[in-house]
Amino acid sequence: MTYTFSAGLAPLTGTATRDIFKLLTRPEIISFAGGLPAGDCLPVDAIREITGEIFADPGRSLKCLQYGATEGYPGLRELIIPLAEDLGITGIGADNVLMVSGGGQGLDLLCKAFCNPGDAVLVEDPTFLGFLPTAQSYSARTIGVRPGQGGLDLEDLERKLKEYHPKLVYCIPNFSNPTGKTYTVENRAAVTDLAEKYDTIVIEDDPYGRLRFAGEPVPVMKSFDKADRVAYVSSFSKTVSPGLRLGFVIAHRDIIRKLAIGKQGADLHSSNLTQLIIKTYLEKGYFFPNIEKSLPIYRKRRNAMIEALDRYMPEEFTHTNPEGGLFIWGEFDAAIDTAEIFNAAIARNVAYIQGNVFFAANPPVNAIRLNYSNEDPERIEAGIRVLGEVFKEKIALSRPGNRM
Repeated sequence: MTYTFSAGLAPLTGTATRDIFKLLTRPEIISFAGGLPAGDCLPVDAIREITGEIFADPGRSLKCLQYGATEGYPGLRELIIPLAEDLGITGIGADNVLMVSGGGQGLDLLCKAFCNPGDAVLVEDPTFLGFLPTAQSYSARTIGVRPGQGGLDLEDLERKLKEYHPKLVYCIPNFSNPTGKTYTVENRAAVTDLAEKYDTIVIEDDPYGRLRFAGEPVPVMKSFDKADRVAYVSSFSKTVSPGLRLGFVIAHRDIIRKLAIGKQGADLHSSNLTQLIIKTYLEKGYFFPNIEKSLPIYRKRRNAMIEALDRYMPEEFTHTNPEGGLFIWGEFDAAIDTAEIFNAAIARNVAYIQGNVFFAANPPVNAIRLNYSNEDPERIEAGIRVLGEVFKEKIALSRPGNRM
């Protein structure tokens, strides 16, 4: 039987990570593919305690099991305000905040609110692979902007702002997925100025910003926003739990009102139980201590991966060295296709993500993204050693005189 799907969804096939997750139920697989937080960083005891308290109180339990307000659980949006102020975002109230079902829903609602078929959306190349099909599902055109020193290439950004008149500019200034890079203060300020000059909206996606374990903190891009052109999106997926599926958007109240209308048609409101768990978690003061506990774990795993990459990978390989977040980006100065080599790595029980899926157009074939957060240092070393062997073999075969 043949089905006629919408123009937005018909060409989409799902993301590489969703497909690869199907393989990762096998315990022998050492996975550098997903973006999972470390199991040791998930606050199991705190969530068990809070959930027990909620259901021991008939009034609270009945309230959270009923329908709720689209904008968010009572009192929770007010608790987002000091979290935002800690990042340099000032002058906001509860009406500048919308609770969403994970940061991904915030991205989807912003595309729904601003994109008409054929509209341009600028993204840094490479960018988060999940955003590309989100924008394309609204029949928007995703157009890549070159990375520059310390963030976006500002000349390329301004040229494409003039040429395409985009509705949105999407970026991840803190520990970018997939590269792990961070924008400078100067680059953040310049991007917000260009957004004002060319009348566009910047989506600042910041799921990883609090996971800084080296270097000096940088104010979020929204803190430089003098004309309400930046919509800040974050979530509790990497700082508390991805399974709770809760995030938030901070933007001008007119944007928030329009997003709330879009959300009503999607899921009416995010889970009241999840929202009450996070509200209580924040009120009990568990948020920052758990992050502080997590940072040494991520630093140790990042260090283990960097050391293993330098020890085992071929000399043709170069990589980033992030100061936080979950990812390392690597590229080969050799004629190899990392998508084709993936099956050889899986056959030896190691998974990664090929770099070509992170580009809006003209993707290179010689790059990979590696996640270090969800494997312990011993498995990281073992997995990178295997990858080193696989890539060295493929590079040797690609040299003149050898058959592929």
